[in-house]
Amino acid sequence: MPDSHSSADNRAFFGPEDPDISYSRVWFYLLKSQRKFFPRFAQALKKVGINDPVWYEIIWELEKAGEHGKLMGELQEQLLLPQYALSRHVSRLEETGLVRREYIADGRRKQVLFLTEAGIGKHDEIWPIYLDALVKELSPLMSQDEAYDLARRMIKFLP
Repeated sequence: MPDSHSSADNRAFFGPEDPDISYSRVWFYLLKSQRKFFPRFAQALKKVGINDPVWYEIIWELEKAGEHGKLMGELQEQLLLPQYALSRHVSRLEETGLVRREYIADGRRKQVLFLTEAGIGKHDEIWPIYLDALVKELSPLMSQDEAYDLARRMIKFLP
């Protein structure tokens, strides 16, 4: 899809730097956007006992996995989280009683994660709150079509 702005317009907007600076602009705006919105979404989710938006992602993946659970290593790859960070989040979710883990085969090296009885269906409680926060924050900034277009572009960043 061709951009409606010419390279000259982009340089005028961002400055007369080397054209490769455009990639740094993308990176820094992604970082700043994450820092702007993350606390707002986290605050909204605290209403339903979710202390971090990553918890929602973990719960959602475990709900999709069903009664067979999900290997922690697989979850780590899906969520693009370092092992130590995922382990910390899972420990906190265990403390809330929403998630449990079982160690398998080779000692404590492999773990399978499951939703507890309290965690099953939690997604249905969380999602309306999360979606409301997303719409509240993002709809004033872009149309639904623009949101889909941005999402399609951002998918390119992922494995």
